[in-house]
Amino acid sequence: MKKKLVSLMLAAAMAAAMAAGCGSNNGNGGNDSASDKGNQTEEDSSKEDSSSEDSEEGGSQTASGDGAVYYLNFKPEQADQWKALAETYTEQTGVPVTVETAASGTYESTLKSEMAKDEAPTLFQVNGPVGLASWKDYCYDLKDSAVYKNLKSDDFALIADSGEVQGVAYVIETYGLIYNKKLLSDYCALDGAKIKDASEINSFAKLKEVADDIQAKKDDLGIVGAFTSAGMDSSSDWRFKTHLANLPIYYEYQADGIESTDAVKGTYLDNYKNMWDLYITDSTVEPTMLSSSTGEDAAAEFAMGEAVFYQNGTWAYNDIKDNEVADEDLGMMPIYIGMEGEENQGLCTGSENYWCVNKNASQEDIDATLAFMEWVITSDEGRICFRDEMGFVTPFTTFTDEYQPANPLVAASQEDIDAGHKTVAWCFTTMPSENWKNGVGSALLEYAQGTGEWDAVVTAFVDGWAAEVQAVSE
Repeated sequence: MKKKLVSLMLAAAMAAAMAAGCGSNNGNGGNDSASDKGNQTEEDSSKEDSSSEDSEEGGSQTASGDGAVYYLNFKPEQADQWKALAETYTEQTGVPVTVETAASGTYESTLKSEMAKDEAPTLFQVNGPVGLASWKDYCYDLKDSAVYKNLKSDDFALIADSGEVQGVAYVIETYGLIYNKKLLSDYCALDGAKIKDASEINSFAKLKEVADDIQAKKDDLGIVGAFTSAGMDSSSDWRFKTHLANLPIYYEYQADGIESTDAVKGTYLDNYKNMWDLYITDSTVEPTMLSSSTGEDAAAEFAMGEAVFYQNGTWAYNDIKDNEVADEDLGMMPIYIGMEGEENQGLCTGSENYWCVNKNASQEDIDATLAFMEWVITSDEGRICFRDEMGFVTPFTTFTDEYQPANPLVAASQEDIDAGHKTVAWCFTTMPSENWKNGVGSALLEYAQGTGEWDAVVTAFVDGWAAEVQAVSE
């Protein structure tokens, strides 16, 4: 019997947490690993039953009084959609909803600034346990909220030792190497091609062999490079200082049997280097141009058919669609870094998007915020926006089959799961701070430009980690 898409996506995320144990999502003995989604507890079932009743009655929480909502959004790629959704809600209810979006890579600093104001955000987000550590004293207990009651599992909640529900994940995402099936097929048809089919790429060695050959034959293929630009502008650098950096951390955690650490060892940083070298050599731009290359540049290069490979995730579909690359030509493969057994490695699936409600807001604003959140996940307007405009896969029971996104990258992640590959967990939520990421990013750029050595990346990664853990704990 064919499994449901969303169930598989959620099961993959939870299986990843079990396999890698990357950080504790709750205070229940540190056990954030998930059991199979099919093995639902009585507590989960009763939670769904009560939330269904709430939905049938139009929701248990209603906005009242003079409350208002201020949402500080984390995701720049969905800024316009959130504003439009807020306007719709205000038109329907009269409740004012303000949405502001932090610039890419600046969310933590923006949140600190906004929280210091009289009109602070009533709704904000953290990236997981590490992010929560700085904001746990601001988090309203969501245990009686509709967003918590509609969660498919507690594995998508941040729960304190006291039992308070401090955060709720609202989207599950997957990333890897997005690729253009048509261009890769065109390459396979060339004399001397290193593969006959994309499925033969199942290791770093094979990926490098193919990418090097594509780069050498780029004129024959009518492209600019094998990979899109690995831009280190703030709109793009997170792909490498965070998402690519996840891979060596994941494998170190696996090898050491841990779920987080105060002192990362950097065991697999040579593997990290190999992949970074591939990105900056088999590219659409020279390494010296990376400091000014943006996320939009990379998306445009891929969308216009100028490159075969593009590291990004399911959320990137809106930036790609309706251009030169047809939906049926969008595929996604794992990011290989040269690990033993990586032919069985899958894509990276998880969440760094947890909603938190500011408990220091007035009760009227808190009630208004909870009502807005409930409307987003239960109304047709909210669910259709998540499905069609934002392309989200969510952990909520209210998103039944008809509310799943028509996103070919989500379908690609489904194919990876069907193939039985081992999902890679989002261990980057255990990175000690944004400052650590920035240190790694700066060292990566210096190395790429030829103005720094790889040893500086290792130092930023390993010594910087320990220093940031120490700084945060002081």
